[in-house]
Amino acid sequence: MKRFAWIIGLIFCTICTIQAKDRVIERPPFLAWSSNSIEIDKIVMSDTVTTVYIKAFYRPKYWIKIATGSFLKDNNGMLYPIRKGVGITLDKEFWMPESGEAEFQLLFPPIPENVTSLDFSEGDFDGAYKIWGIQLDKDTFYKQKLPKEAVVHKINKKAILPTPKLVYGTATLKGKILDYQKEMMQQMKMHIESPALNVHNEQNIIKIKEDGTFQAEVKVASVTSVALELPFGWIECLIAPNEETSLIINTKELCRRQAHLQKKDKTYGEPVYFNGYLASLQQELASVDIDIVLKSVYYMDMYNDIAGKSADEYKAYVLERLPSIRKEIAQSPYSNACKELLNIQVDLAATGKIAMTERELKSAYITVNKLNKEQTDDYFYNTRIDIPTGYYDILKEFTSINTLKALYGKYYASTIYLISFLPNSLDVLKETLGTGQGPLFDNIKFNKLYQSIKDFTPLTTEQNAELKTFSSPAYAEMLTQTNKEIIKKIELNKRKTGFTVNETGQVSNEDLFPSIISKFRGHTLLVDFWATWCGPCRTANKAITPMKEELKDKDIIYLYITGETSPKGTWENMITDIHGEHFRVTNEQWSFLMSSFNIRGVPTYFVVDPEGNITFKQTGFPGVDTMKKELMKALNK
Repeated sequence: MKRFAWIIGLIFCTICTIQAKDRVIERPPFLAWSSNSIEIDKIVMSDTVTTVYIKAFYRPKYWIKIATGSFLKDNNGMLYPIRKGVGITLDKEFWMPESGEAEFQLLFPPIPENVTSLDFSEGDFDGAYKIWGIQLDKDTFYKQKLPKEAVVHKINKKAILPTPKLVYGTATLKGKILDYQKEMMQQMKMHIESPALNVHNEQNIIKIKEDGTFQAEVKVASVTSVALELPFGWIECLIAPNEETSLIINTKELCRRQAHLQKKDKTYGEPVYFNGYLASLQQELASVDIDIVLKSVYYMDMYNDIAGKSADEYKAYVLERLPSIRKEIAQSPYSNACKELLNIQVDLAATGKIAMTERELKSAYITVNKLNKEQTDDYFYNTRIDIPTGYYDILKEFTSINTLKALYGKYYASTIYLISFLPNSLDVLKETLGTGQGPLFDNIKFNKLYQSIKDFTPLTTEQNAELKTFSSPAYAEMLTQTNKEIIKKIELNKRKTGFTVNETGQVSNEDLFPSIISKFRGHTLLVDFWATWCGPCRTANKAITPMKEELKDKDIIYLYITGETSPKGTWENMITDIHGEHFRVTNEQWSFLMSSFNIRGVPTYFVVDPEGNITFKQTGFPGVDTMKKELMKALNK
């Protein structure tokens, strides 16, 4: 009996010894990620396997997927390919339950004891999940110190919001991404939210140096809101002519605040630290936790609420939260300057929503009732939404939108755009605001002239004379300079090659598309239905350019089709930088193509194999990796 007890005890001790070797890291901190859809709840490391316990957070009844090419990479550069999933099948859709939360495990080879951090990656393809710098030594990680430049500036609670200056000059934005790894990204987009530049969704591509620093310069006429697009979030800030805005981006805190599992853990400081232009105000704005969005950012939620409502019911729905938002701002601990700006942003948001009354009500009805294209066109163009007399008088409460201080508002650019949907917009604004003069009217006029120039239509004699009517020479100076640049570009475009303008010829609508592609039969085609006014179309064209160079020895032809909504002069100048075969069809032909192929918007892409079969179709840019994959699939049939 004693011998039996001894054996049992020996087995128990052996089991305990084996279990003791397992290294468990609960909810490990990390440096950055590409998506907050999956989070690491726990890592268990044994001599035989590394088990990563995942919690997924995603929209109910939507799916996520983990690729078979996933791997861990340690701080020494060693790779550990995924073995399998437990509770999830690799490369298969994993459908999220009603709760929007799920759990599964990913199994990897064992990790050596001297490893201090890991990166998780699904691979280098669009939409791949990546988590950088998963910390296995939590104590050391928490002791890391921020650079001395990462300071929170003292805020003067009584300070008022300064009136921005109007002057045409260069704004400088520079900064550093803490804990940067070049695998995160080597460049980022800067979205310029200027009332003029926003028309074309212009973006600056900012290159990031190996030490994580970056710098960009932008010509602006006044204070301008910009947004940096990073894999782990968007950073908003203000830039101004002849001023420098400096940022220190603290990725681990930025991501921690997005997390479900670590949101209540110890902070690593501020997500962003500001220096330079209005640093204390910018720091304060970045910390605001008041939700000033009047209604849900999820358009389907709003559409379900407003479908079938009258204009008055829609207005009441949009503005019902406005008093409580104003009260929350008034009672907040923020400075007077910050409160003033928040109230201006509320005015801008409300103005935009009211300006879109007819469009939003029609869009809601079309979407909720799932109308087809023919029904949509009929309803949209032939249905009248009754707008009562005096409906827009509510805009009298939002007079701050016609002040220079409104230029600080991050909604300013979009509000200028949305106002264009107001019927007789200038007359309505003059009546409700009691004037036809002021910064808002200057920017509407500036916007129109700037758009014309960017559409490769240089200023006319009359328009040049109109420049003198601006309240500030800054606007005229910017337009004059932009006009000179576009004239120069038009002259350069005349000497460019690599693109071909094609005629459709005299063919029936039914024979149009077969006729277009027949000239290129025997080749693999990428057909792009696009428009010159479509920002995503132009962004995608730029993104595809490196792929074209990579596949230049392949038998692939790039074919672009647009309609008459793309102004001829604009189209002729834009295509000089879009190498390929170009067609510009009539409105009737365009409508037939949209209807016969059930195309709901641009850009829409077809991949056509050498026999003329459409092997791939998608509205919206699917990403370079998917595009390349589908082209190669058709090429190798």
